[in-house]
Amino acid sequence: MSEGERESEGERENAAAAEAADDSPATEASKKASKKASKKASKESSSSPAGAPRRRWLKRSRRAQRWALVVVVATLAVGAYWCFQTYQRVIGYPARAGVGGAEVVEFEVPRGASLTEVMRRLIAAGVLPEDEALWFKVFVLHRGAAGKITAGEHHVRGDMTPEELLAELIRAQPSREVRVTIPEGRHTLEVAQLLADAGLGARDELVAAMRDPALLESLGVEASSAEGYLFPDTYKFKLGTAPEDVIRRLVRHHQQVYADLRRRHRDAAAALEKEFGWGDHEIVTFASLIEKETAARHERPRIASVFYNRLRFRNFQPKRLETDPTIIYGCTVPVEKSAACQQFEGRIRRIHLRDPDNPYNTYTHEGLPPGPITNPGRAALEAVLAPEKTRFLFFVAKNDGSGMHKFSKSRAEHEAAVDEYIRGK
Repeated sequence: MSEGERESEGERENAAAAEAADDSPATEASKKASKKASKKASKESSSSPAGAPRRRWLKRSRRAQRWALVVVVATLAVGAYWCFQTYQRVIGYPARAGVGGAEVVEFEVPRGASLTEVMRRLIAAGVLPEDEALWFKVFVLHRGAAGKITAGEHHVRGDMTPEELLAELIRAQPSREVRVTIPEGRHTLEVAQLLADAGLGARDELVAAMRDPALLESLGVEASSAEGYLFPDTYKFKLGTAPEDVIRRLVRHHQQVYADLRRRHRDAAAALEKEFGWGDHEIVTFASLIEKETAARHERPRIASVFYNRLRFRNFQPKRLETDPTIIYGCTVPVEKSAACQQFEGRIRRIHLRDPDNPYNTYTHEGLPPGPITNPGRAALEAVLAPEKTRFLFFVAKNDGSGMHKFSKSRAEHEAAVDEYIRGK
């Protein structure tokens, strides 16, 4: 064996001896003794005066943590209880009866009023307690009903539940509009009565508005009355509309229709001004005569031609239109009436035919009457501007229920027609 091998073998023997020594009972006892000494030193160190502050700090820290936990738990409990109570109140709020009285209160919601304004009025009326306002607002908004509240009169009570109160506020209101039809051929007093019957004011108030100089001037009506300018048609008005506004609307409608016709027949209107000196007022007056003479639409241009012929033909003298409706109007509608008209009882008599004091009497006065005798419609207005071309000078009602007339070119023909249709000869 060489020297190197002997050294290596020796090292291995030494290492094995060392491992055997570590595993021996003496070594285990030494380790246990060391651990006991370490624990004892640690215990002595803790019980020493230098370790007391640490123990007190740990004790206080644990106490604070317990109190914090108590506070957190209590807060959560209170919050949970409040949330539960609030939830119960929210759930039960719509069906909870109000604290007010049971008497019915008439409550008006103005048109366009906001939810805030409606609530303010409910509080003022004693229907909604002020401390409930926020609850009611949230309830209405939650239902999406803020924009559904209807303007008008509502009947509410202080003991209503929020559900009942909201149902009343969004209740559909009865129609506050009235529909009224003004037929063709009605004069101002008849129109005023129709409007009054529809609930649009007292008859006398409406007549006063028709004769109001300031109103007529603002509308551009150069006359003492709105006669002739109250266009016959069907209208819708809101209840409570002032009489002045009602008349203003009828007149504005006439002006729109007339302006359209005048544009369509501007040459005819210019010719009438050149020949007779007529303006808009005279055209409307002439149309009112045509309106009263026939209800047959197709006859109106022919009736217009008869009146034009009486004014134009040289052999027709004097230039009297001789139409009965003008006498009746002068005896019934104007404020001031002649002595003969004061004796008028609904039927034209000789005293009325010969009455020179009735300015509307076309049997004693040549040309047009002072103003319209009714309110003409579109067809009558257009007949003035677009008449038929005829040689007729007279006409008489056939009295057969057709509403038609017999037209004649001479007085002899006319008298024969009168005998046939009126006198029954």
